[in-house]
Amino acid sequence: MVKCVKCHSADGVMKAGFVRGRQRYFCRACEYHFTEARPAGETLGRRRHQATLGDVARAVGVAPSTVSRAINGHSDISPVTRQAILDAARQLSYQPNLLAQSLKNQATYTIGVLIPDLERPFFATAVSGIQQVATEAGYRVMICQSKESYATEVSSVQALIASQVDGLLICHSRETENFDHVKEPALRGIPVVHFDRVCNEVNSAKVILDDHRGAFAITEHLIEQGCQRIAILAGPASLLISQQRQAGYEAALHKYRLPVREELCAHIDFRPASAVAALDAWLALPEPPDAIFAINYTNAFDLLLALRSRGRRVPEDIAIVGFGDEFLSAMIEPSLTTVNLHPYRIGQQAAMLFLEQVRQRERFQPHTTVISGDLIIRQSSLKGQGQGQSFQLSI
Repeated sequence: MVKCVKCHSADGVMKAGFVRGRQRYFCRACEYHFTEARPAGETLGRRRHQATLGDVARAVGVAPSTVSRAINGHSDISPVTRQAILDAARQLSYQPNLLAQSLKNQATYTIGVLIPDLERPFFATAVSGIQQVATEAGYRVMICQSKESYATEVSSVQALIASQVDGLLICHSRETENFDHVKEPALRGIPVVHFDRVCNEVNSAKVILDDHRGAFAITEHLIEQGCQRIAILAGPASLLISQQRQAGYEAALHKYRLPVREELCAHIDFRPASAVAALDAWLALPEPPDAIFAINYTNAFDLLLALRSRGRRVPEDIAIVGFGDEFLSAMIEPSLTTVNLHPYRIGQQAAMLFLEQVRQRERFQPHTTVISGDLIIRQSSLKGQGQGQSFQLSI
């Protein structure tokens, strides 16, 4: 005897054809259609396309609107019917149509994040900070990486916009000098937040490090260690962080009346080969540098390895400092003096600026959040009696 899944009455239940190979019934008592229950363990088989609301509705023998209400938790659906719908949705691997939801709600609750390289600990940690804030606010995060390519950055921004993201959080590639691909979505009202590598051509919210102060502090530390010929391994001249860190380095030299030597400044593309080439050029000078400030900490690692292979001692012959901290900085020999950039905090602040812009809409005024770093002094810069120590200074 078959009972109605809605009113649980067996009287007046009659057969009404087949749906997807299952017997369909009609209950005259409540005028409700339903299909026979599936044996335990039986699945609905593989599908060649993504299941729709209509597929789930046909499997259960109800209207698509009933499926929608059941999935969205409406109270007018009986527990038995809701469970049958949820079971069918699970067996069909049904996923809500996010595009359809976005057209209805005018929001996908998805944030597009573009970074240069996910394998770099700094950017991976920043993404973790973004995701923590976004998840708590009910947003998903869609991540793209440019791999330091301008062309890839442009195509990634276009792909994220085509995916109807609610906003863009961007850290530019080292090749990026044209920002039209970001200006266009910003002018359309899509929230844009820059972090770390930012541009001033777009009126966007920004999260930056206090690069000038950090570079000043680390250069001052080298001077206090007795260094007089301090070289700087800078990044591309077009990068704002490169400009700011070089300005902080020069400000420290000016304070202590040390000359800014053109031959001790190298602008590179951050690649290891470029860092080593700059080092060899400096070592060939009549008066080689007695310290090198690498504005990118990964290049500081490159310098340490190259100096070791060339028989130079660090810090006795040449002190090395970097900018940006990760676990390897403390584990290598000698351990690296650097500035902790707090990437997790940067990611959190970037996500919070996005949420602030969404909440305030037209009232939002783009502004810049500045994160202060910490100078972490280790063996690679400590000369004389200070060797072997390690300590942190707020800057």
